[in-house]
Amino acid sequence: MDPFEILLSTAPGQEPALAAEAAEAGFAVTGTIPGGVTFTGGWIDVWRANLTLRIPTHVLARIGSFRAMHLAQLDKRARKFEWGTVLRRDVPLKVEATTRASRIYHAGAARQRIETALVEEFGATLAPDAPVIVKLRIEDDLCTLSVDTSGDSMHKRGFKEYVGKAPLRETLAAGFLRDCGFQPDQPLYDPMCGSGTFVLEAAEIAAGLWSGRARSFAFQQMATFDPVAYGALMAPPPHAPSLRFFGSDRDDGAVRGANANAARASVSTWCRFTRATISDVAPPDGPPGLVMVNPPYGTRIGERKLLFALYGSLGTTLKTRFRGWRVGLVTSDAGLAKATGLPFLPPGAPVSHGGLSITLWRTDPL
Repeated sequence: MDPFEILLSTAPGQEPALAAEAAEAGFAVTGTIPGGVTFTGGWIDVWRANLTLRIPTHVLARIGSFRAMHLAQLDKRARKFEWGTVLRRDVPLKVEATTRASRIYHAGAARQRIETALVEEFGATLAPDAPVIVKLRIEDDLCTLSVDTSGDSMHKRGFKEYVGKAPLRETLAAGFLRDCGFQPDQPLYDPMCGSGTFVLEAAEIAAGLWSGRARSFAFQQMATFDPVAYGALMAPPPHAPSLRFFGSDRDDGAVRGANANAARASVSTWCRFTRATISDVAPPDGPPGLVMVNPPYGTRIGERKLLFALYGSLGTTLKTRFRGWRVGLVTSDAGLAKATGLPFLPPGAPVSHGGLSITLWRTDPL
């Protein structure tokens, strides 16, 4: 099959970080769209993107397109589409559809036409919890068919069984680490670590561990999957980082859970989680590095008025004890960020996170 367009979907606001990650990984990036980055490649590139990239949420393969001005035309062309080149009859499917600025304006009716074609012409079985999802997008009368090759969201690495209150997704954490210029040869400390997301991502990056190494993907249940070629995509052996990655939390349960998550991810040798309140936090021995912290925002955890004191205490601790360290702080509330008194650079673009708009605030070395 000739090279085709592949879409890496991401949280709106993280497109630049994802484009940089994909280009650095050797993918032929062609552009960005709201909520995604596009590149051209083949099925091996699809597999490698799922296995190795840390920021995207899904990898969508564009499998075909055609114009349709009305539902009868959509039905006719969907019935002629060569579904068997990509899909398997024995694997249940689900269809999702969206329409925009098109004469076919009813997404539900468009979805039904694709479902009917798949069942009557291809012999597919439909199921609401199907492992493979076919997506139809109609925009300006152009019908684009894609297949979600990831399945579960890529933030589900397969290790973080313990999740604290309002956890940050791994994909978002990876994007914020890149935005902060994190390098594998520098230490990282999260003084409000919760389930340890920032620490685990940093340790895995430093060890060269692929993000998708312990999970399955939807592409493994498609007609284009080649187990032999997939097996040839051997991950490089992990290498022991020269530094350690640190997290602390005032909650004993969070510390235990973060340690258990690190063990499941096979990075516990390079991570250290301890119990400490913000006023007790101190930098580890060694060179300065990056402090990454995702404090409560006052929307799901904590009362906003009471959080000003917490943010102020965090800022005081970092300014007095973490000289030479850079800081990355994620919050949905600019007022709380400013309550730290830290010398933040102009904030980055807002990022969508579970119905909230969160922002990364960064400093130069303190």
